[in-house]
Amino acid sequence: MRTKICGITSYEDAMCAIEAGADALGFVFYEKSPRYISPKDAKEIISKLPPFIEKVALFVNEDADAINEACKISGASLAQIHFESNNELYAKLEVPHIKVIRAQEKSDIEKFNDEYRLIDAYCEAYGGSGKRINIEWFDGVDCSKIILAGGLDATNVASLKKYGFYGVDVSSGVEASKGVKDKDKVRDFIKNAH
Repeated sequence: MRTKICGITSYEDAMCAIEAGADALGFVFYEKSPRYISPKDAKEIISKLPPFIEKVALFVNEDADAINEACKISGASLAQIHFESNNELYAKLEVPHIKVIRAQEKSDIEKFNDEYRLIDAYCEAYGGSGKRINIEWFDGVDCSKIILAGGLDATNVASLKKYGFYGVDVSSGVEASKGVKDKDKVRDFIKNAH
């Protein structure tokens, strides 16, 4: 499974994740999050990163112009859309994007099943809650275009391999404190996911 380490707020945490084998890094451009980073500060990190790493910008309740601008400033290569939106917004985006499904029931995981999408457990707040989705929902489902998030850590990620998820996304499960990664947890998570 491919791995994304989300909630990156420092160059040191970014490089720890990359050196451990992460495929993607997530930068939270949502000001209410304890893992928030400004596009300008994200650029300071992204501009020093090695090639072939996906730089994902996470957005909540923003319009297309704001998303395009933040990605341009930061150098992010993919926008992660954490809110219900209409096709008009997606049509206006100038960067590749991925939709996030905040699943409340089993039928939710079938939304957008013809495209790659991220599926997270529903909670009132957006992202990084550590809430786990009901994994039985994925029994018998084609998970090859699903990136799973929510409540993942080094102790449970290996158990997901049998489902064939495209990837996994972790934030709070590899933290020492909100917005600060625990290097050992990051390494163990990626090792166990692979």
